[in-house]
Amino acid sequence: MGRLAYEALTETCPVALIVSGPVEGVDGNGSLPRVVCTSKLRLLGQILCGHWPPGPALVLHLGLLKLLPFIRGNHRPLCVMLNGIEAWQPQGWLTRRLLKQVDHFLCISKYTWAQFLRFNPSLRDNKHTIVYPGVGAPITAEPLPPEQPPVALILGRLMRGEDYKGHREVIAAWPRVRSRLPGARLWIAGDGDLRPDLEALAGRSDVSGAVRFWGRVSEEHKQDLLRRCRCLVMPSRGEGFGLVYLEAMRLGRPCLVSDVDAGREVVNPPEAGLAANPSDPEALADAVCRLLADGPEWQDWSRMARARYERDFTAGHFQRRLIAALFGAACFTLG
Repeated sequence: MGRLAYEALTETCPVALIVSGPVEGVDGNGSLPRVVCTSKLRLLGQILCGHWPPGPALVLHLGLLKLLPFIRGNHRPLCVMLNGIEAWQPQGWLTRRLLKQVDHFLCISKYTWAQFLRFNPSLRDNKHTIVYPGVGAPITAEPLPPEQPPVALILGRLMRGEDYKGHREVIAAWPRVRSRLPGARLWIAGDGDLRPDLEALAGRSDVSGAVRFWGRVSEEHKQDLLRRCRCLVMPSRGEGFGLVYLEAMRLGRPCLVSDVDAGREVVNPPEAGLAANPSDPEALADAVCRLLADGPEWQDWSRMARARYERDFTAGHFQRRLIAALFGAACFTLG
């Protein structure tokens, strides 16, 4: 998202763009006026050593807002992007103070804004715009048919600190899925310190032969798994948006999301998939079985998932939404 924002803004107007971590395709040497894309350490070094002219600033991660006092120059207006879970927690005193100076908040989902207000109710009346992310571009070829027997895929880091994405719940529901669709398989792509726990859970659930852990996969391998699966299943309890849903929809793969977070805004059940309560194994199994079943319903989902992606969620859509939010709302000025 940082790279896409960089490309959109540098083509439109020079802006101090403060991002978290390196951005692919950007050298971070400050060669473009009033634009910074670099690692946190290099960013702080540039801020402390350089003179920054006044002008608009867009902070692409709430955690970097505390660097703003080190920048010489009055950066107004000031916009901050709220990306999800980092905004759903109490903030330190400096960040709380700086939040009062923000002119406009950009949020990746309605859910993210609502969660942010839980901890910052005094900002309820501040200007904000929902700027849904996007990925990639439409594919020109028709997606290949999924594998048989049917496969459900869940993608994401397997980290104890992110044990809310639905891995445990889907594994626990898999015996119910197998009782109805004996050949159904679950593929889990991603790695981290949560993996041993999940492998042990699959073993205890007596579905270890139907659950495959791929570990960390390359981008090419990830796209191959998405093509081969019949649906993406990630009934997360705390997704601020969920780019992986878009990656699946781009290839015509419907998605299972939870009924408690921003996944619903992306998939819009039942348009591009289904939503279920992640705490209800029977409801999860019902939804998974419907998404794995071949037939007219799945064909409709596949078509509508791809159409929804192409209509609303390409990288170009995100860039146009970002520009419209900044300039259309008179937050920045062109020129």
